[in-house]
Amino acid sequence: MSEKLKVGILGGTGMVGQRFISLLENHPWFEVAAIAASPRSAGKTYEEAVGGRWKMDTPMPEAVKNLIVLNVNDVEHVASQVDFVFSAVDMTKDEIKKIEEAYAKTETPVVSNNSAHRWTPDVPMMVPEINPEHMAVIEAQKKRLGTKRGFVAVKPNCSIQSYAPVLTAWKEFEPYEVVATTYQAISGAGKTFADWPEMVGNIIPYIGGEEEKSEKEPLRLWGKVEDGVIVPAQSPVITCQCIRVPVLNGHTAAVFVKFKKKPTKEELIDRLVHFSGEPQRLELPSAPKQFIQYLEEDNRPQIALDVNYENGMGISVGRLREDTVYDWKFVGLSHNTVRGAAGGAVLCAELLKAQGYITKK
Repeated sequence: MSEKLKVGILGGTGMVGQRFISLLENHPWFEVAAIAASPRSAGKTYEEAVGGRWKMDTPMPEAVKNLIVLNVNDVEHVASQVDFVFSAVDMTKDEIKKIEEAYAKTETPVVSNNSAHRWTPDVPMMVPEINPEHMAVIEAQKKRLGTKRGFVAVKPNCSIQSYAPVLTAWKEFEPYEVVATTYQAISGAGKTFADWPEMVGNIIPYIGGEEEKSEKEPLRLWGKVEDGVIVPAQSPVITCQCIRVPVLNGHTAAVFVKFKKKPTKEELIDRLVHFSGEPQRLELPSAPKQFIQYLEEDNRPQIALDVNYENGMGISVGRLREDTVYDWKFVGLSHNTVRGAAGGAVLCAELLKAQGYITKK
């Protein structure tokens, strides 16, 4: 009998679900024991359900090919097979909220890639290096749900990973005004170039709902836990534009920052390369050894060279220079479907396990 925790993937046939499955292959702590998807996929083997829609650049793991896909709506049945679940379901926000809480009420922890619960006051939204203390709200959430071990935790939007960790590393210098433009890969929409040929050689200056998330979600990461809820921070003020660009994986951000305290370039770089958190201290399996790297070359970071830094779990920063209107500007890069989606959720689950929130049933 394996000592690994049994994990279910809700929405396992979509792109983020596939990324979960590829990242969990040979994971030292977790094993995929159940895959759930829409009723039209239920009853098929995973290989049949995905068909020709496998979008990862590594082969489908042998261990999941013959798993029979379960109906995601059969909550009790799916929950009975696993210790916890990752959620990547494709539903409306209200449907996602309802189904994730339904799984939590079966005493099954839910670690979600979806946005539905990011503003539920007692649901922690975590980048594990930034705000592990937000796990404290889980106790209040369990009281609300009437559970002993079931809860929902979420990770933030993929677009903020390329600059929110950087601003966190610079907190002591009190950034108070930020302008960011993100150049976002098509995999963020669950697409490849085969699915979305009109993106080849094209830019679309609109991604629905993305700019509000990019401006507001960092403030929740930097918020404080008070009376069983997370109260978002008030600053820095962030304004953002989000643009879809013809790149498969990797979100790039061009960012301008004003500080109350005036740092030197050397101080800013020092804080970046030495920034670490609980995942590094605990040596969690998916944690990057160095969370943020600084690249001195004028033409870096580049997606072709840097998107897979630390297996896609690290952040790359470059072009840090003084600005004529703002104090400093830089370019950040993160892997949107690894650190920004499934990998970030896996790291959250590892931290939750390490802290005793996720255990064997």
